[in-house]
Amino acid sequence: MRRQAFETMVREMVRDLPPEYQQGIVAVEVTGKTVPHPARSGIFTLGECVPHSFGAPGEADAELHSTVQLHYGSFAALAATEPGFDWRHEAWETLLHEVRHHLEWRAQAAALEAFDEAVEANYARQEGEPFEPLFHLRGERVAPAVTKVEDDVFIDRPLRRRAWLRAAGTAVLVEWHGRRYHVTLPSPLPDVLFLTLLGVEPPPAGDLVLVLRRAPGLRDVFRKPLIQTAEARVEP
Repeated sequence: MRRQAFETMVREMVRDLPPEYQQGIVAVEVTGKTVPHPARSGIFTLGECVPHSFGAPGEADAELHSTVQLHYGSFAALAATEPGFDWRHEAWETLLHEVRHHLEWRAQAAALEAFDEAVEANYARQEGEPFEPLFHLRGERVAPAVTKVEDDVFIDRPLRRRAWLRAAGTAVLVEWHGRRYHVTLPSPLPDVLFLTLLGVEPPPAGDLVLVLRRAPGLRDVFRKPLIQTAEARVEP
């Protein structure tokens, strides 16, 4: 199915949604993104519910707003591997799933505020500004020890002090979309390293970041952790 026909089909589906389900949904968009699952080969994220700020605390009309996205690139990638792929059924199921996310999030304002804070911290990381070192843990959990903040995927790897000391300058194993890669770590290591991984296949929609962090000790109560960002190319 071509993208234009897909977009037309999605618009028709949106008109079939009950009005009460659409309250607070700013838009339903079709993107061209292909979003591979970080851990499972052959799995793609077909849609997402992107939350927006819902007003300052105490405002009478403060409520959650969301944009629902369906990723045409992911649908096309999945259709290429599955004979008889039912575009209409999968699009309808994905649309309902993301609308359900929106309705659930409206009832969990505290969780959404934490996610919004993670988004702001991730912007700071991308711009080279100071940021809170554990913001990625407040992202959407997509696999064990894997979270997602907007398009960026974070692999969390905490290490005890001895393992952290031994890891500097060595190659560590990471998995992406069912494939294994090695990446060489810098030396010395900071307390928290956000290492953007280059060269994985299929490429993620945003950054793929290995977060290597030393487990804190008593002395860390009296000092701020050293946080660094870097890039590294992976090897199969």
